[in-house]
Amino acid sequence: MKYTVQDGFPYYIELLGNTSYQQLFSSNENLTLLESLDEEKATHRYAAGKWSIKQIIGHITDHERIMTYRALRFSRNDKTLLPGYDQNLFVENSRFDELSFKQLLTDFKNVRSATNSFIDSLSEEQLSLKGQAWKYELTVEEFLQATAGHEVHHINIIKERYV
Repeated sequence: MKYTVQDGFPYYIELLGNTSYQQLFSSNENLTLLESLDEEKATHRYAAGKWSIKQIIGHITDHERIMTYRALRFSRNDKTLLPGYDQNLFVENSRFDELSFKQLLTDFKNVRSATNSFIDSLSEEQLSLKGQAWKYELTVEEFLQATAGHEVHHINIIKERYV
């Protein structure tokens, strides 16, 4: 791979490979994997200081919300520079480990449904509009690709280090 996780959006886009963001967002493969885990497994951390699976799923969901919001702004031709966010701050100030894994998966599914509804509303012209978040200027379509790639990154970590 040309990029690393420290490169952010380019890494996540590259991680998608030949899979389209529409394929990933409409697939139930990752959800099926997650639904195979029980509450005890969902609280597992593979090392001290690492997030639990619950926290990872909450983070993926938060990230999708944020990225879809950014894509919405840019799809409406809003040129406002949008700042990055501190993922650790978000997780530290969440209740992910207090919520049931079932609740977190329901939220994940609800956000995914909203994301798919948004994607279905976009024209080719809107997908090609650009916006800037943090230090990256991307098209709406690239923001959606990066969002899907972000999920792939974290699901890969779950597969490699948790299950």
